[in-house]
Amino acid sequence: MAPPLLHLRDIHLTFGGTPLLTGAEMQVGEGERICLVGRNGSGKSTLLKIAAGLMEPDKGEYFLQPGRTIRYLPQEPDLSGFDTVLAYAEGGLTQGDDQYRAKYLLEILGLTGEEDPATLSGGEAKRAAIARALAPEPDILLLDEPTNHLDLPVIEWLEAELQQMKSAIVLISHDRRFLENLSRVTYWIDRGVSRRMDQGFARFEEWRDKVFEEEEKEQARLNEKIRQEEHWMVYGVTARRKRNMRRVRELAELRQKRKDHKGPQGTVKMAATEGDVSGKLVSEAKGIGKAYEDRPIVKDFSTRILRGDRIGFVGPNGVGKTTLLKMLTGELEPDAGTVRLGANLQMITLDQKREKLDPNDNLVNAMTGGRGDIVVMGDTSKHVMSYLKDFLFTPEQARTPVRVLSGGERGRLLLARALANPSNLMVLDEPTNDLDLETLDLLQELIADYSGTVLLVSHDRDFLDRICTSVITMEGDGKWREFAGGYTDMVRQRGEGVTARKTTKADKTASPSKEESSSNPAVKKEAKKSGLNFTQAHRLKAIPGEMEKLEAKIAKAQKELEDPNLFSANPDRFHKVTKAIGVFQEDLSALEEEWLELEMLADDGE
Repeated sequence: MAPPLLHLRDIHLTFGGTPLLTGAEMQVGEGERICLVGRNGSGKSTLLKIAAGLMEPDKGEYFLQPGRTIRYLPQEPDLSGFDTVLAYAEGGLTQGDDQYRAKYLLEILGLTGEEDPATLSGGEAKRAAIARALAPEPDILLLDEPTNHLDLPVIEWLEAELQQMKSAIVLISHDRRFLENLSRVTYWIDRGVSRRMDQGFARFEEWRDKVFEEEEKEQARLNEKIRQEEHWMVYGVTARRKRNMRRVRELAELRQKRKDHKGPQGTVKMAATEGDVSGKLVSEAKGIGKAYEDRPIVKDFSTRILRGDRIGFVGPNGVGKTTLLKMLTGELEPDAGTVRLGANLQMITLDQKREKLDPNDNLVNAMTGGRGDIVVMGDTSKHVMSYLKDFLFTPEQARTPVRVLSGGERGRLLLARALANPSNLMVLDEPTNDLDLETLDLLQELIADYSGTVLLVSHDRDFLDRICTSVITMEGDGKWREFAGGYTDMVRQRGEGVTARKTTKADKTASPSKEESSSNPAVKKEAKKSGLNFTQAHRLKAIPGEMEKLEAKIAKAQKELEDPNLFSANPDRFHKVTKAIGVFQEDLSALEEEWLELEMLADDGE
């Protein structure tokens, strides 16, 4: 078995007196596809930073094969200190790397490279960081929430790009579909330690539940053994005459073991406060339209939303999903057409930018709006900390400022506030951002049991498939179309997924709004070869370099075979080199065929 490229062993780390990692391990082999999973706050990102060499553990062993390269994509990239985005992206390159690849990736991701890093939106900064991490094609690629702030076209491009890379990949993500499609090994970080499963994320939940079941059985056996020992201490004949000190010590150890056991972290207890029943009709749009800067956002769109519908809105960033949603809920007037709202609507909204949270407010005031310690939910009321405990907040966090909460905690707080209000219409704009997988499961169950209507904007394909009864997507030039079913059903009916918004001359010359400028199309510059998609265009450019590397390996091996004494002195080495040359030549032939096919496809598209 080949030695690992990277090995973390018995990693311990404590923050503020609280142990975070208490013996975690991780091993990364050549070309492995690994996902790190665990609850928010379990230490996944910390372990990834230790793997990247950015953080020192209190205790443990760290081994990286000499000469191997690692690149790390953080959740929140820091571009400070760079004059341009291109300078930042090229900062990850070293001698021997393709110096043009950073520029190429930036263009694929909708950036020119000339942008000032200080003016970038969150999505643009994440795309720049992806280009920086991928450009060197490292031996190990560490990715922390790479799909955050990305729209569907970029997510699907990134997924395809990672699938064809030869790098070993360690991935943290809340995007189920992304994890299922990429991972082949799963590390579960739970209560300070790690467990490894040599299967992808698709089998994780089944495995996790079995682990919890075994723990419950073990605790039941421990409790029974303690009960028996306690009975002996009271009624045992020997115990009445003289204390058997060994059994006394064993009982104390059993009790300590039960005391020290940490069960699984609690789960969020979500329940929506449902309002009065709305009318059967929720919203009806007839021929509505909206345009900004002479660019059509919505053109001649009609739909009818009925009570109980779960409708998803999908499309690349900047096409107007939120604009369409606001028109359908009466928050924004259309330029043309009419919108008729149903009777007795009680709407709650979850905003993706967390703008409704005052960063200087503490947790209790943010929850109650400064109105004491009671949360009113329809006809019932509950103490604020009792309610927040259902969303995994502790009493110690009561006076914690919102600004120090993690992204996942802010997401849970917004959910708690929204769900406390009576409603029969939920408008959820990117509700899955920063939520861990277990919380997403519970949110899905809550929506499934909700008797009202749900309007959902999301880039999470799995969540859309699980929730939606229909999906509305942008078709281009302000045209929107509705498809029955979830995202996968839409792709099947439409023949393709969400595609990037094409940039027109008017887009480039107009001064876009802040919302539009922060959400450039996933691909700003079309591939020069119009018959190729973006992944194929990238492969066409990358193949010659791969062929050169193989040719160099073949030449080196053939030079070794020129030694007339090699066979007699080391026959095993002779056979090994001969076999390697055969493999290299097969790989080279396959690359030549792939290159030829792509060239022909490119010529057909011109």
